[in-house]
Amino acid sequence: MIRHAGLIAQRVAGRWLGVLVEGPSGAGKSDLALRALGQGFRLVADDRVVLWASGERLFGRAPETLQGLLEVRGLDVIRVQALPVCEVGLVVRLGPAERIPDPAYEDILGVQLPALATPAFEESAPAKLSRALSSFDAAHKRRI
Repeated sequence: MIRHAGLIAQRVAGRWLGVLVEGPSGAGKSDLALRALGQGFRLVADDRVVLWASGERLFGRAPETLQGLLEVRGLDVIRVQALPVCEVGLVVRLGPAERIPDPAYEDILGVQLPALATPAFEESAPAKLSRALSSFDAAHKRRI
């Protein structure tokens, strides 16, 4: 399955764990990815993500033609060092966030993943994603 989204990953417990970033065109997916790269994340895919399930886990990668490419709006499409694949551990929808939301989940290809909303352009957005990866993993005893 190919999904219109971005995928960035951070090292968690010795392995790369990904955040699937969703939102409409122009919502800030690539901008958030660019800022997250400066916070220890790595790009997996920008704009389109190939997803598949295996052993009750979800994995993603960039389509071959987009591997290592990141659109920087107002500048160009740039080449960055990207991971070839990672497990997806969190789904983020770009948009307004509740102050303290109830736990939410999204089912993708039969895999239940924690989900949250965050404004793309908040300065703290990459830090929130990092914190969410760690806390959701511990809270749900996900094997990574």
